Amino acid sequence: MCVIRRNRYTMNSPWPPLAFSEAKDTYETLHLWTQIAGKIRLSKMHWINHSWHVALYVTPTGLSTGAIPDQEKYFQLDFDFTKHQLQVSTSTGEAHSISLQELSVASCYEKTLQALRAFDIQVNIHEVPNELENPIPFPKDFQHATYHPAHAAALHQVLMQSHKVLTEFRAAFQGKCSPVHFFWGSFDLAVSRFSGRDAPKHPGGVPNLPDWVAQDAYSKEVCSCGFWPGNEAFPKAAYYSYIYPEPEGYKEADITPKQAYYEAQLREYILPYEAVQQADDPAGMLMDFLQSTYEAAANLAKWDREALETINFSKGSKGVRNAYKQTKGE
Repeated sequence: MCVIRRNRYTMNSPWPPLAFSEAKDTYETLHLWTQIAGKIRLSKMHWINHSWHVALYVTPTGLSTGAIPDQEKYFQLDFDFTKHQLQVSTSTGEAHSISLQELSVASCYEKTLQALRAFDIQVNIHEVPNELENPIPFPKDFQHATYHPAHAAALHQVLMQSHKVLTEFRAAFQGKCSPVHFFWGSFDLAVSRFSGRDAPKHPGGVPNLPDWVAQDAYSKEVCSCGFWPGNEAFPKAAYYSYIYPEPEGYKEADITPKQAYYEAQLREYILPYEAVQQADDPAGMLMDFLQSTYEAAANLAKWDREALETINFSKGSKGVRNAYKQTKGE
């Protein structure tokens, strides 16, 4: 039954519908599983500015840590939402798979570390989830154990479609810019552009996250955008865009498409995923949103756009997409 629903999502609907109310239990479990994998990556990597070394990456089958060094070899953790497995593999040919069906957070934590130990990889991580209110330590969390393949498959499909548009958007910028990557703390896909100027010290205050981490992340002026599937405080999937620090007049800017709005509590522009999913040209609508919110932010903050952008883009998705094609000789 779940396989049939999954095929409907991935084969017939490139932009499938998402319903947070139906999928939230799966999302919450996935969020915590990715935190385990992300913290393992964090424990083995050298620090890179803005925590870029901790992120996960979208793959054709799910989410991956990418290659992680350990002594004389590398290992990798992959969430495969087609086979419904967490796969542990090494550069020396060792491999182990953990079924995601009926897997609690505690079991995921135990089985992952057990597999790594079998490959002679020792891991020591902080066992409390980050960026969540009242978190349960991984070894004690038997509460979160929901995995519906259809919900995971639909989310993965949206991540792939979003990754494609965000990557195209990223190509228009030659200043300092992050990869398109997935942050397991906030459970969102993001890309961030920087002006090159210092930003005022961030106040911190993110639940269960050291203030210095947030202060490093926001140490430079940044315009960031991305996708997240929602949470209890904002229970719907959406695209977002914001700038830090926020310039005067940003919240009143002329933004497209018409379905986008400024969410005062989040201090971000929001474009509901549902609007994109139902649009005649979902990618075009999303690019309109990314470009118009960036232009408003960069212009009001007086960024040096001529130096930072690869092409003098016209406003809107068609201008951006056509200009991007020119860079490829199309």
